[in-house]
Amino acid sequence: MLSFDLDGPTLWLDRATGQWDDARGFSIGAYGPWRGTPRLLDLLEDRSLPATFFVPGKIVEQWPAVVKDIAASGHEIGHHGWMHETFFDHSRAAQRDIIQRSQDLLERTTGVRAVGFRSPSGDIAADTPTVLAELGFSYSSSMRGDDRPYRWQADGHALDLIEIPAHWELDDYQQFVYNESPPEPRGLDRIASTLTTFDNWRREFDGYHRWGLCYVLMLHPQVIGKPQRVRALERLLDHMSRPGDVWFATGAEIADWWRSHGETASGRAI
Repeated sequence: MLSFDLDGPTLWLDRATGQWDDARGFSIGAYGPWRGTPRLLDLLEDRSLPATFFVPGKIVEQWPAVVKDIAASGHEIGHHGWMHETFFDHSRAAQRDIIQRSQDLLERTTGVRAVGFRSPSGDIAADTPTVLAELGFSYSSSMRGDDRPYRWQADGHALDLIEIPAHWELDDYQQFVYNESPPEPRGLDRIASTLTTFDNWRREFDGYHRWGLCYVLMLHPQVIGKPQRVRALERLLDHMSRPGDVWFATGAEIADWWRSHGETASGRAI
């Protein structure tokens, strides 16, 4: 699963005021929709690979043409909050409002509603899976606790909501993101080597392939969309394609497959 979180400047928003009041921070995030996403769409088209883009509602509002391009290219668009807000500190009603507001805008912009959800920062509330199931979502990709999909349960009952876990070690943000002020990462002094990072990602893929697992790259256009990193991503995708038996799929396709085959193949509902 090739997944891209099109966070744009929502990562750099002053949440105390809700304003884009940091021009430099805005420009760091805006690189994603302005430059990174078109570059990545070209790469995916060149290799005929599908992807899932998780997009906050605010980015749909601010860059509707880019979001339309993603949809027109045949890629899946997933839900990623409205302003990249955490969900664990929102009431159930507030979560529903955030989700529905973004869904309505996405439908007006592209004609589709998201069936997949990724919680910003991976922070969900205990009742978020139930809210997602009630609103008709097929899957979430927010948790870290497995390397294959599983079905959510709530109050002792199975939900028709599949989780597709992702992991920090396959997240470009944890490796490469950098901002001077406010410092990101805290304490600074970290921009990982492209060579070393992609070597790690190749080795991780080889392990996942060995055991037939679900490999989820969690990437951000403002981070991975830089020229030399896109070139490295090209080489990684070529490495992943080489075995000839790898299924590149959207989150929606993976969730549907797991419902039909994964739970039966494993012998139990995981």
